[in-house]
Order: sequence, then structure tokens, then C-alpha cells
Amino acid sequence: MSLTRRLVVLSTLILVSLGGGSATALAAAPTAPDEQALYKSGPTGRYLLDGEWLFRLDPGSVGLKQRFQRQTSRSGWNSTSVPNAWNATDESTESFLGSVGWYRKDFKLPSSKAALEWVARFESVNYRSQAWLNGRPIGSNKGAYLPFELRLDRGALKRKGTNRLVIRVENKRLTTDFPPSGLSAAGVPTGGWWNYGGILREVYLRKVDGVDFADVQVRPDLPCRTCSATVDVRFKLRNPGRGATRTRVTGSFGGKRLSFGTVTVGPKSSATLVRKVKVAKPKLWSPERPALYSVKMEARSAGSGRSRRLQAYQLKTGIRSVKVVNGQWLLNGKPMNFRGVGLHEDDPKLGFAITNRIREREVDETKELGGTVMRSHYPLHPYTHELADEKGMMIWSEVPVYALKTPALASLTVRKLAAKELETNIRTNQNHPSVIVWSIGNELSARPGPVQGFYIARAARSAKKLDPTRPVGYAVAGYRDAGCQPEYGPLDVIGVNEYFGWYPGPNGQIADRELLSEYLDSVHACYPKKAVLVSEFGAEANRSGPVEEKGTFEFQSDFVNYHLGVYATKPWLTGAIYWALEEFRVRPGWSGGNPYPNSPIHEKGLITFNGVRKPAFAEVQRIFKATDQFGTR
Repeated sequence: MSLTRRLVVLSTLILVSLGGGSATALAAAPTAPDEQALYKSGPTGRYLLDGEWLFRLDPGSVGLKQRFQRQTSRSGWNSTSVPNAWNATDESTESFLGSVGWYRKDFKLPSSKAALEWVARFESVNYRSQAWLNGRPIGSNKGAYLPFELRLDRGALKRKGTNRLVIRVENKRLTTDFPPSGLSAAGVPTGGWWNYGGILREVYLRKVDGVDFADVQVRPDLPCRTCSATVDVRFKLRNPGRGATRTRVTGSFGGKRLSFGTVTVGPKSSATLVRKVKVAKPKLWSPERPALYSVKMEARSAGSGRSRRLQAYQLKTGIRSVKVVNGQWLLNGKPMNFRGVGLHEDDPKLGFAITNRIREREVDETKELGGTVMRSHYPLHPYTHELADEKGMMIWSEVPVYALKTPALASLTVRKLAAKELETNIRTNQNHPSVIVWSIGNELSARPGPVQGFYIARAARSAKKLDPTRPVGYAVAGYRDAGCQPEYGPLDVIGVNEYFGWYPGPNGQIADRELLSEYLDSVHACYPKKAVLVSEFGAEANRSGPVEEKGTFEFQSDFVNYHLGVYATKPWLTGAIYWALEEFRVRPGWSGGNPYPNSPIHEKGLITFNGVRKPAFAEVQRIFKATDQFGTR
């Protein structure tokens, strides 16, 4: 066994076995978590694991003896909270390249009933995680930005005592990860956003009493704008227990009662329940009028004795149609010409582990700007989706299949993981009316060959099978020599990331902004039946200076005026997204094309990292608000 492997094994054995004795005194006295959640949609029985956690970085560089001493030392753990990015304020190359951290949470169960099953739900952990309960392994996960759940093993669970949850997190990236690691020709780390390590979104305990709602899908079918709608409500009722459960299931959609009947679910199995609801004269969801319908389900015991509630599930959704017809992207039958912004979940002090208050600010700033779309390179937090539903903000929902090299994408394992990422995103966010497209990736090779073509075809087919009601899109690097690509055939939406007049591009082909109009026309000519939009454009700015000088506020303001002016001359263009709303960390050595950069900060944002609006904010706001985005003027 290699020294590295021995270190990992020893570290694991030591950390997960700290189950009693003086180690317990490291943290505050364990308590049972309260029933609460940071977002509304979902099942009952969610208990937020907040309060004090313990954390320590893995001292991987020390020898075996010294490492053993440090891992068992009481001084090695630090008090923290979760969500947490352990390198939130560390902008070093070592921080970006990643390391290993350990989290520990001591808790008591909210109920000691022997019949209950318990699940740990992690909303996002970056990137590789392994978990133990009271010294026993309970599972692992690879990936970030999407939730995963681990069942708490009955044999390990202490019904009345203190339980210890330990999670090992490694954020060292590989060339096959989403997004991948890499080095530039100069040996500098590459990457499109900062590699924050940790439990980056919240953790819950979930109580399962006999049955569990899973894969809840509420899907509207709206044949035309003035038609009645049919809403398909379906879900799986799972029984994780050791005996059969007889259950009566009822529900409602917008006040209309639903009866799913009485069903017996065998042990370790599930039943799929389906009902359709006819809605005459539906109130349609749109950014201008974000009408929502309340959906509720309840499962009650149906055996002998008094009936009791086992679990309930709630969400809010909307009725609307999103289609691409002859190159037009239609919302409720009307063509869109939307304007929006990109963003990354980032904060100077918190890193990725932002709060709901920050999420509210991001949505409010976008609306104040006049934007109606938000785009990120990964699925956003559930609360952001709920805010978007409520406030009429559309979401370009993307999985982080970003900048993968063709040899990595050629791996069957990588493509399977990408497919899993896409499937999880759809199953997680499909009930949000704000989601208008499933994006399968961003900026793979601008000249897709058979490997990328295979991925696009399989991903598009999978997305349409899981959700035939939304278009499938992909964002490409906008280069003049890319030409027409038959591999994009399965897509409905093509987003162009264009930086004409900012970056030079290969052989200087996008250095001249005067070539932008001709380039956009060529893209439309290649794909006349697809919805084409500008999915990114932007210019760095961190100082005042001449309008001709890149990196000045004056250059940025002129840049947005010119580009948005060109877009306004393209009636077939379905939208444009400025990159980005706010500044964020990218990677060590980042310049972004700015002759006087402030690495690692991405400074194309309309708002600085510290919350100050640049002059270009007002310019974009003026143009966004003057644009007829939904053909209603």
C-alpha cells in the first residue's frame, strides 16, 4: 500500500472512530435539530442540521506519527457552521487546487420511535464526499451543486443517545470532473470559477414514517394560450421499511381535490401514483404575471386502528408552455426577446456558501436591471428557484459540463456521470415554471466531432424523455471560423458566448467588434429552425479612463451599448444574457482580457464584488427596460 493510501486509511479510521470520551467535550452539548428548511417545496419531516459543527483540514503533508498525534488532538478541530466553504477567503493557488476537509456533527434524533427511518440530505458538497454515522460508513457521492441523500443505517443509529455524523470532503479536481481541472500552457491552473471546498449548502435530517414521497412531478400541458390545461401529477410512494405499508393518499391542485386511492406498498419497494387535472381558463405563469398554483399531497395510514399522517408534500408550480417553433422561442405562444444576466453564487467572506438574503438580493437586482432571465453554469439553490417562480424570473438551467477536453468526454464513465448530472437536475427542478430550458453544457470544443456529437445526441434525447415540455439547449464559444455544425442537430436552443471586441479569439478572429453583426447572421443562417440567443457577452472594468482603453468603466459602458444595439437589429434573436451581474472569483492569475486585472476577481460584473454598481449598470438597465421582451408593447 502506498504512503498516500496509508495516510488516508489511517486518517479515516481515527476520525470516524472519535465517538465518545473526551472528544465529545469539543463541541456544545448535542441537541435534536428543529423541523425547518431554507426552502418551502418538499416533504414534511425536514430537520435543519444547523448550529455548531466541527471542522478540520486534513494535514496530509505530515508524517504518519505526527498525523496520528494531530488527528487525535483536541486542538485539531475548529468550531464552524454549515453551509461552509473552508477556503472562502483564501485566494492562493494551493486553495484553488484543492485539499481535504473533515466535518463532524453530533446530534440527537428528534424522535426515538423505532419504526422511523432517517435520511441525511446534502444540498451540495464539493466535490467527493464520504460519510460515516457513529463510525460506520453510510455512503459517498461525487459532484456538486445538486442534492444527494444517504440513509442512516438502523444498525448504527442511536435512537436515544448522541449520534456522530462525520463527512470527509475532497475538492481536488480531476480532468474528468464537472468542471475539470487543468493547466494552461504556462502551467497556471485553469477553470471558470473558484474551486470552493466544503459542505456548500445546508444539510437536513429527514424523517420517513412508513412511506416517502419521491420523484414528484407536476407537469402542465397547455395546447394553446387560450386553451384549457391538463396537469399531470405523478410521484413514487416509497416504503424503505421492513414491512408492507397500507396507505391512503389524497392531494390537491390549486384547491381542486385529488384522490389517489388506497395502496399497499411492499417492503423496500415503491408504487407510482398518477392523476390528471383539467384546468379551464388557467392563470398562466409569465415574468409579467407569475401566477402560481399550490400543490399538496398527503399519505395517511390505512390499516386497522386510528388513521395518522405519515408524510405530506407541498410545492408551488405554474401553468405555461415553452416551445421552439421555426426558430422562435415561445412562452405561452408568444415569441420572446428576453434580456438577462449570468451569475455565480459567490461572496467575499462566505465564498459559495451564501445565504438566502444574498439570493434575494441577486434576484431583486436582476429585476431592477430589467432582466427576466438568470443563467449560471450549474443548478442554482432551491430557494433561488422558488424566488424566481414567485417574482417572474426565468432560469436557464445548466449542468456544469464545462470546458471538458475531447479525450475526457470520450470516456464512457464521464458521459454516464454527465447524464446522471443532467437527470438529477431535471428531477430536482422540473416543477419550477421559471426553468425555460435544460442546458447540457457550456463551451466544449467549438468544432464538435463524433465524441461531442455523441454526447449531445444522448443528452438531448435523455432530457426530452425525462421532460418533453421544455427545449434542450447548449452554450457554445462564438468564433467566426466555427461554421455550421451538424452535431447541434438534436438541440432546440443554441446559445452563443460572444466577446467580439473584447477577446481577440484564435488568430484574432473576434478582435473587431464590427464583425459581430455578420457573425450573428451566419449563426442564424446555419440554424434557422433553432432558437438562437447570445448566452454571454461582457467586458471587464475596474477603473475610470479613456473609452478606448480596455478595463475602464467607460469602455464597458460603450461595449454594452454597442452590443445591445447590434442585437436590437436582429428580429430573429430570442434573447441576450450579460455576463455577469456581479463580480466573482475565477482562478489565480485571471486577467479576463483586462490590461490591469485584479486577480482572481472576474470584473465583467455590472456590480463589484463589494456591491458597488458600475456606470454600465445604468446603461444596461436603460436598454433592458426599453426592450420589448415578450411582444406585449
